[in-house]
Amino acid sequence: KMSGRSTRRAMAFVWLVMVCGAVASLRAQAPLTITTSTLPTLTAGSSARVRITVTGGAEPLTFRVAEGKLPPGLKLNPTRGSIAGVPTAPGMYRFAVVVTDSNSPAIQIEREFTLVVTAALSIEWKRMPAVHGQQLDGSVIVTNYSDRDFTLTVIVVAVNQIGRATALGYQEFTLRSGAEQVIPFGSGPGTGEYLVHADAVAEVASTNTIYRARKQTTEPLVIQSQE
Repeated sequence: KMSGRSTRRAMAFVWLVMVCGAVASLRAQAPLTITTSTLPTLTAGSSARVRITVTGGAEPLTFRVAEGKLPPGLKLNPTRGSIAGVPTAPGMYRFAVVVTDSNSPAIQIEREFTLVVTAALSIEWKRMPAVHGQQLDGSVIVTNYSDRDFTLTVIVVAVNQIGRATALGYQEFTLRSGAEQVIPFGSGPGTGEYLVHADAVAEVASTNTIYRARKQTTEPLVIQSQE
């Protein structure tokens, strides 16, 4: 039968072994670190999944957005650290993610991220609208940045100082995913001052999705009378 002093010594020894084991375990455990430094650019309307990777710490880990907001249409998985969904609005989104491990007390780390979402459809001037005699002409380039083919309609009009619109060009065609197309336009709208509007509307029938893009000149283009 153990005496009270022996019992206390045995308990103290067990406690010391447990503490030393815990300290050794903490020393052996790698520090909690977020290894993801940047996030890839995403495209509005296209499915996306990116992951914030972490090393070290005691699992399971939990993830949460501490500051800022994710792009509309995306969510952060609180246990996997993945950001997934279909972003709906182009823009630059800044937010901070906090990762918490299962140590006691828990260890937390935080990192700020910037996530850029680009438009699925773009339209740019390839050849700026210009007056050549009685003609007003130029060209645009349209690009499909989405992960789906879509039916694209491009309309270019010249609007004079009293709001009368004259068509300079019209095309409707299928634009493949990742493709671009140059579209020339030109016409003789008559004497006057004109602003040129170029509108592109894309439709993905399988998902009932519509994308829009527009360009417009800022300075009037003048067609002089020949008299």
